Amino acid sequence: MKKNLLSLCLSLALTLGAPLVANADTPANVSIAPAISASTLQSLPWQPLMPPVSQDIKLDNVSPQINQGDIQGAIAAYTLPADRGSLEVTLSSISKNNSLYAPSVLVLDEHLRPAAYYPSSYFPYQPPGAMSSDRLEGTLKLTPALGQKQIYLLVYTTRQDLAKTTQLTNPAKAYAQGVGNAVPDIPDPIARHSTSGTIKLKVTAEQGSGNIMIGMLQPAPAATPVVVGSTAAVAAAPAPASTQPAEPMLNDTEAYFNNGIKQAVKAGDIDKALKLMNEAEKLGSTTARETFIGSVKGKG
Repeated sequence: MKKNLLSLCLSLALTLGAPLVANADTPANVSIAPAISASTLQSLPWQPLMPPVSQDIKLDNVSPQINQGDIQGAIAAYTLPADRGSLEVTLSSISKNNSLYAPSVLVLDEHLRPAAYYPSSYFPYQPPGAMSSDRLEGTLKLTPALGQKQIYLLVYTTRQDLAKTTQLTNPAKAYAQGVGNAVPDIPDPIARHSTSGTIKLKVTAEQGSGNIMIGMLQPAPAATPVVVGSTAAVAAAPAPASTQPAEPMLNDTEAYFNNGIKQAVKAGDIDKALKLMNEAEKLGSTTARETFIGSVKGKG
């Protein structure tokens, strides 16, 4: 299944209730995130997850629900810390009794503004293994922008996905493939998609991941790390007073750091660009922050 990851308009859908729209550069056949009202998002019981953590979540008729527009059934709503560096989130939806919850994920910044959308196609079917069941699974790589306390992760399913099914792998076939035997010619079971199910979230904090800024209305490639939140926080955050040097940075050194920041942003390595900016400011740079913000905006 083709994986698509979209960058989304950050404010229009929440203020006007309009559907979230991707950039015009986005291919016409990709999925578009369903619109969710600001009041609905604010009323959800967001549960904190502190990495590293692995959690099994049962979604049923007593779970939080959204029945609005294309969204139907049980949902999972979590907050993730924005001060742990890059986050890697692996989401698995486990098949049980030939039933599957087909997840889509909406990532929001600390102001509950949509930042990235992962449609159900981002979570393809994975056959059973020695230690795992049939499942839909995908990994998100997220980096909160500076100045945020937390970001939000909303997992839901849609009416379109509820009308679909997933072909599983017959357990006998999986076993034969695992031990190297001839694969028997037997039918594979079909799992119906449901408004309930069991999902598993595994969240770890990383350092030094490459990233792509979002909020600039550009599509981000599938499986590529994304930065969640506005770069305005970077401009507003002052450098610690204790790190300011007594003398200004030499012009050649300033140019060296600024060039490094530009190259890092151009390569999509936002973590590296941020580290260069912080190091330059410790050494007395007065232009590194401006260079970083200008480079990010120019990339958008």
